[in-house]
This record gives sequence, structure tokens and C-alpha cells, in this order.
Amino acid sequence: MNCPWCAFEGAPRSLHAHLADKHPDAVGTKERNGTQYYEVTCPVCGESYEHRVRKGTRDPRFLEEFGAEIRMVALDMLVHHLVAEHPAQQTGA
Repeated sequence: MNCPWCAFEGAPRSLHAHLADKHPDAVGTKERNGTQYYEVTCPVCGESYEHRVRKGTRDPRFLEEFGAEIRMVALDMLVHHLVAEHPAQQTGA
């Protein structure tokens, strides 16, 4: 798979680790009506995926403490999206 932001190529699992290491800012968080959400937007097509952070909504330190895990989940969604929706992102395509 090709990274949508740089020249990295690797298997989906390797791409997932690469995204978390080199492009963590691809995942954003926001609050709406007292509920925290994470969001990731596909840089290829602009489609966004948003999901509620179920635990720790009332704890302001939760996102700091578990930010890396939240990013990993969001980036997993992005990798699955790239596989399903953007076959050209696959190495050699």
C-alpha cells in the first residue's frame, strides 16, 4: 500500500504503523455537546469518518492519556477505507 501523504510503501499493517508514527496529525478530536469525537479524513477523496469516544468523555485528561490508542483506531479505519475505496493506493497499482 502507498501512503497517501509520502513515498512510503508497505503492507496494510506496515502502513498502519507508519501512519501512526509519521502522520499522527491526520486524526483530529473535537467536542460536541459534552461528547468527545475523533475524526479522520481521507486525503485521496475527502471522505471523513467520525466516531464518538465512548469512555472518558467527562475526563479532560482522557484524550491526553489515550490519544495514541484513539489515533490507532482512527488510522485503522483510514487503512480499511483506502483498501476498499482506493485500489490505486495499493502498491504496484
